[in-house]
Amino acid sequence: MRDTLLIALYALAGAAATGLAGAAALRLLRRRPLTASIAVVAAVGVVAMLAGTLAVAWAMFLSSHDLSVVTTVVAMAAVVSLVTALILGRWVAARSRELALAARSFGEQGDFAAPAVPATAELAEVSRELAATSAKLAESRERERALETSRRELVAWISHDLRTPLAGLRAMSEALEDGVATDPDRYLKQIRTEVERLNDMVGDLFELSRIHAGTLALSTSRMSLYDLVGDALAGADPLAREHGVRLVGDRVEPVPVEVDGREMSRVLGNLLVNAIRRTPPDGTVAVAAERGPEGVVLSVTDGCGGIPEEDLPRVFDTGWRGSHARTPPAGAGLGLAIVRGIVEAHQGRATVHNIPGGCRFEVTLPTAP
Repeated sequence: MRDTLLIALYALAGAAATGLAGAAALRLLRRRPLTASIAVVAAVGVVAMLAGTLAVAWAMFLSSHDLSVVTTVVAMAAVVSLVTALILGRWVAARSRELALAARSFGEQGDFAAPAVPATAELAEVSRELAATSAKLAESRERERALETSRRELVAWISHDLRTPLAGLRAMSEALEDGVATDPDRYLKQIRTEVERLNDMVGDLFELSRIHAGTLALSTSRMSLYDLVGDALAGADPLAREHGVRLVGDRVEPVPVEVDGREMSRVLGNLLVNAIRRTPPDGTVAVAAERGPEGVVLSVTDGCGGIPEEDLPRVFDTGWRGSHARTPPAGAGLGLAIVRGIVEAHQGRATVHNIPGGCRFEVTLPTAP
């Protein structure tokens, strides 16, 4: 037992000295290529074994012949280990260079293409993370392009929609000023109508700016959807009568919700106005409210004939109108964008999908406790 302990101590002393020297070498080579570090690690293992063997041989006074045999065996093992380490180091370095080139192209071109040759698990993980980052950046760029397109469309349409009533107001005011208006009362009534349109457009812009800036302050209170829908139907009834559209709200459950009554009334108003204006005469606009698996679902169904499938993802975008505008005449494509902003501020979700003969807008809100 004593001899075994001595052998272990001598071997540990020789290996420890070699390990310290190897650690110092790794510290000096920490900025050098990986191949050099792998070679040092392989050399440390072999030299540590040789140092421990020599220490034990010296302590046990082995013969010179036995010592030379042991040294030769260890030397051959060292050669094989170093060659293997160099091959491994060069292979890992080559894979690292390929990954670096792929990452460089990612930074220059914006698209990451993973190297075709398999790499180590760590490099493969880095490659997967870069690929995921590339996909996220591509999505962000696509969203940014869509937002920029929406902003340009919004500015163009707002400019046009503001110019039209302003031109009419100027013409009518000049006619009144020059005394050439044949029916001044009709002109005054039309001026008031145009001013109200302008006021509504400016109000929509202000509301949308608050939503985008995250400054939309909600004053929530507990109320029943039955009352909320009833008020919205009463407010939209004159417009529905004007267009010959039937309003139906017989599938409204008295479900309690925690919402800002004023803002949610605006959501319902925008949805109902859009639905009424896009539904042909003698058509029906139906409002329903019921509990769902994800919360309270408030839906508005119209008879517009449906929205093209390729346009469905953009319906709630700011300034979007599509080939068949979902906004009222002289609108600027803000109504549905405001709907989505208000609903999301309530931690809800606004969606749309086609049904036979029309489409259904759904607003999902959290259920009140």
